[in-house]
Amino acid sequence: MLGVFSTTGVLFLLIALGYVSVLKGVFSKDDLRVFGRFVVNFALPALIFRTLVTAELSEVIDLGYLAAYLTGSLAAFAIGYFVSRRLLGMTPAASTFQGMGTSCSNSGFVGYPLMLMTLPSLAPGVLALSMVVENLVMIPIVLVLAEMATGRGTSRRAVLRDVFRRLLLRNPIVIALILGLVIAMLGIELPRIIFEPIAIIASSSAAISLMVIGGTLVGLPLKKIDARVLLVVIGKLAIFPCMVWLAIKFYGLGGFAPGSVGMMQAAVLNAAVPTAGVYPIIAQRYGEEDSAALAMLVMVCLSFFTISFWVAGLELHPVGGM
Repeated sequence: MLGVFSTTGVLFLLIALGYVSVLKGVFSKDDLRVFGRFVVNFALPALIFRTLVTAELSEVIDLGYLAAYLTGSLAAFAIGYFVSRRLLGMTPAASTFQGMGTSCSNSGFVGYPLMLMTLPSLAPGVLALSMVVENLVMIPIVLVLAEMATGRGTSRRAVLRDVFRRLLLRNPIVIALILGLVIAMLGIELPRIIFEPIAIIASSSAAISLMVIGGTLVGLPLKKIDARVLLVVIGKLAIFPCMVWLAIKFYGLGGFAPGSVGMMQAAVLNAAVPTAGVYPIIAQRYGEEDSAALAMLVMVCLSFFTISFWVAGLELHPVGGM
């Protein structure tokens, strides 16, 4: 168990470093936002692209993982949405972001560094597959429901067209996924002068992303924690990984589980990390940022213990280093 806490401790020390660096004025929160934009627009796309063009596609594309992770994501979203809507009486827009908070993991900023320390050989592939689910399915669902709830779109077709344009045509992560898949399927070997800069940028993502998470937590008011915040926290750290585990068991009955025990463990563990870094950013556009940011703060604090629990429960053996 000491090894487990040593692993999670490395992650949270880097998060704490980001927090302290903002608290002491080494960086401002605006500085950390710039770092965050660097990770989202350059480091993570470069990492996903590098993964796809250097690995055998058969080793990266695991349809069992995609099915189980997507099913678990949709189930967690539905639970978060309907409990908020029916039991807490929240608006459709607020309930949508409750659902997002329970079902969208921070695969790039927390999940990938965690995989590097527990399942290093699978980490790049797990990141790419999880990003497919989050960027091509879950976030579009959130945006479509939020737009419809607030009446921003003139019609459903207009809403769908706007979401498609923003997420599929302008999202660097989605562009990297598509471009990497095309190059890999065509068997194109990139010249070193192009590949090496991409690889260097990709290697910068882990430490910077964790510091960004820490920096964003400075100044959030803990005294405003309420039932809606606790629902998102419990849903994300406990219900979502359980839904993914149940999905793996269900698909396993038909012989369609993830391709290896390691991928099964990775699916559950990635579901157990705190919610996506874009959660409060997207929620801000719809006036739900305060609850979203506070839920993220509580999640990050508690996830030291919950992630340690999942690492131990999944019988993972941390290898150390990132």
